[in-house]
Formats: sequence, structure tokens, C-alpha cells
Amino acid sequence: MRVVHVHRLRGIGGSERHLLTLLPALRARGIDARFVGLDDGEPEPFYEQLDALEVPYDRLRAPRDLDPALLVRLARLVQARRPDIVHTHLVHADVYGALASLASRATLVSTKHNDDPFRRGSFRHVERLFARRAARIVCITAALARFNVHEVGLPEAKLVVVHYGLDTLPAAWGPPGGPDLPEDVPLLLAVSRLEPQKGLDVAVEALARVRETQPTAVLLILGAGSLQQELLELAAARDLTDAVVLAGHTGDVAHWLERADVFVHPARWEGFGLVLLEAMLAQLPVVASNVSSIPEIVADGETGLLVPPDDVERLAAAITALLEDPARRAAYGSAALERARQRFSVERMTAHTIAVYKEALAG
Repeated sequence: MRVVHVHRLRGIGGSERHLLTLLPALRARGIDARFVGLDDGEPEPFYEQLDALEVPYDRLRAPRDLDPALLVRLARLVQARRPDIVHTHLVHADVYGALASLASRATLVSTKHNDDPFRRGSFRHVERLFARRAARIVCITAALARFNVHEVGLPEAKLVVVHYGLDTLPAAWGPPGGPDLPEDVPLLLAVSRLEPQKGLDVAVEALARVRETQPTAVLLILGAGSLQQELLELAAARDLTDAVVLAGHTGDVAHWLERADVFVHPARWEGFGLVLLEAMLAQLPVVASNVSSIPEIVADGETGLLVPPDDVERLAAAITALLEDPARRAAYGSAALERARQRFSVERMTAHTIAVYKEALAG
């Protein structure tokens, strides 16, 4: 079976990291899976990782969101590769890939990775149109499947849930970076883009409450984004300049996952949250928002604690409760590792994906 995955690249986020796990796993199971990247023509570390994983790929320059010439080039490339299935990821690839697959008469499969609010707007009509072409539409969580049916209006009969899978912590590509902390300092860890969706402003506000009983607690945030200066100013306004550390992209995330006491993820919405699986594999208890897909990943009261989004007081109380109870943290961490291994393994994800392909071709 030949499968071409199409994705618009702008760095490495959750969907890209998912593909870096899925593509080699499919190839190990005998699927001729390859990748087509639509990118700006700049150096992309994603391709370096594909090289290391020995996953074949093609690059098409895509400097503009709307580009008829790109459609022609993609259609020719897909025809040349002669896939049985074209598998698209996110909106740009959905549009270009759906049209390009017509030229080769390949079966179309699309994966929906997020419940971004813009998908409720006028673009939903475009998604509905291209959903007619898809044989199957993969949703990475049941919550996302409900969103696609009720908010976007996609046909429920075509939707299937396949969770992300992960078996190991991210490999180090450099030194850990970040602060030099004594072992007895309570460490809260957040790993995400610095964008409004992720609710990191709520985490900073919560830290001020946490430090009323845990005066040495530190919040370490790994990631980059548009809110960096705003978060620094908020920390300064709450007298947390030394307690909130924005370390950017560090070379060894696993080091901090294993060092932290509590993982904090106060997202306002979330397609999946691959970092939650990483925290679980590191046996790290999670405090997160009870929104979107997160309750499918984090078992409230078993592997972590879930609180309402934008609720500073509840977030602070949950973090404090875990910091004050090491035995509870350890129990949650052990349960988290077991849940990750049983429900979110790479083998499970790969087998379900192959089953989707077979169903799509049979249909």
C-alpha cells in the first residue's frame, strides 16, 4: 500500500511531531509511507528528522496561502508517486491535497488535529465541501470528533477516532538549558507555544497564589511565541520576576520532565496535547484545564487534576494540593505511565491508522 502524507510546514508542533512518530511506524509495518511538505523554502528541521528516520519526502515551495501554481505542482507530484491513498493534515493540505488527489484518483483520508475556533466560521463551508471527497476523516480525539460534527458540520459516518501514540520521551538535541535550581525547589513545568490558546497567563497568576504557601516554587515555561514579553511583564507586575522562567526552546525537554514536580497545562482549547503524553511517560502528575480533548488524556483524580479554564484560584489550589502531598504525586505519576502505555502506544496508533486505510480503500 502506497500512502502520501501532505502537510503545510511552519516549524515542528504537535501535528508534525505526530507525523515523525507515525511515518516510520507505518513503514515498519510494510506501508510505503512518504511525505510531501508545503513550506516557505526556508531550512526546516522537520526534514532533517525525516532524513534521520529514513522516511522519503518531497518539498514544494508554498510562500502563499492561495497559489494555483502550487496545486498544479502538487497534482503532478501525486500523479508521479501513484499512491493508493493521499493523507492530508490541517487546512492547507486538506484543500490542495483533496484537489491533487483527483488527478491520480487516489483515495483521500484527512486528519483533523485541532478544534481551533476559526473552524466554526465561514471556512466550515469549505471543509464540508472537501469532506465529500474524503473516504475517511480521522479525528485525534472523541472530543474533536464531536466538534467536527456539531460545530463544523462534517458527516459523522466518515469520522473515526485515532489517538496520537507515543512510547518515549523526546530525544535530546542539546543541553537542557533553563535555570540552575536546587533539588529542593518545587518546580512547575509548562511546555507549549506562548500563545493565548495555551493559557500561560493563568499559570503565572496561579503561581502568585501557590507561593503563598510554597514561597520558593518556580514556574519554568519551555517554548516560544508571541506572548513572551506580555508574560514577562505579567510576572514582573506580580513580583514573580525570579519565579517565572521563560527558557525558550531547550535542547533536552526530557531532563525537565524528569526534574519537575507538577506539569501545568491551563489551555483554553486543545486538539490533543502531545506534551501531556510526554508528562505521563515521565511519571509526572498533570494539572490541566477540563476542556476539549484533555479529559480523554488525563484521568481526573487518577493521573492528575482537571480544573475549569481561566480559573486562577482552582488552578492554584490543585497545584498546591499536589506540591503538599508527595505520596499523591507519586501515585498519580505511576498511574499516568500505565495509562500512557495502555491507551496511547505507537503500536495502537499505527494499527488503528492502517485499519482506517483498509476501510477507506474497501469503501
